[in-house]
Amino acid sequence: MKAKRLTLCGMLTALAVVLSLVERLFPLDTVVPVPGVKLGLANVVTLFALTRLSVRDALAVLLCRVALSSLLMGSVTAFLFSLFGGLLSLAAMWLLLRAEGRFCSLLGVSVAGAAAHNIGQIIAAVIWMQTGAVVAYLPFLLVMSVPLGLVTGLTCSVVLSHMQKIDFNV
Repeated sequence: MKAKRLTLCGMLTALAVVLSLVERLFPLDTVVPVPGVKLGLANVVTLFALTRLSVRDALAVLLCRVALSSLLMGSVTAFLFSLFGGLLSLAAMWLLLRAEGRFCSLLGVSVAGAAAHNIGQIIAAVIWMQTGAVVAYLPFLLVMSVPLGLVTGLTCSVVLSHMQKIDFNV
């Protein structure tokens, strides 16, 4: 069982890194007038891991994805922003998934995760730039987190529905 879980986490990490690379090839800046906005394809993997594995496994996938993506195509700043955003997103989605069905759907969980990711990145920006002025950018990011979080949630929902026959009890 341990080998199966480790293999699955490794495959999910690889998929998340590839999705991060693909996402950088198609910047949304050309379509969306808000600089720095990304689709968040790698967050599909995080949400998937949270729904099918443990929070510990999802955290491991997230940390490995952030580290590998930053090494391959980023910088210290990209690492910091991704780490803060990813951790806050993971925490928000995990908390809301515990209440899924009662007052929150998978789409709502995904939108909340996107919003939390943006908040985490703004926190990282405040720390890195040592100014609170960047908080003024947060409302634009939060507005964009709704449609982009819906896309991420819908994508994860489709993946989950197609993979229901696979046993992920690891």
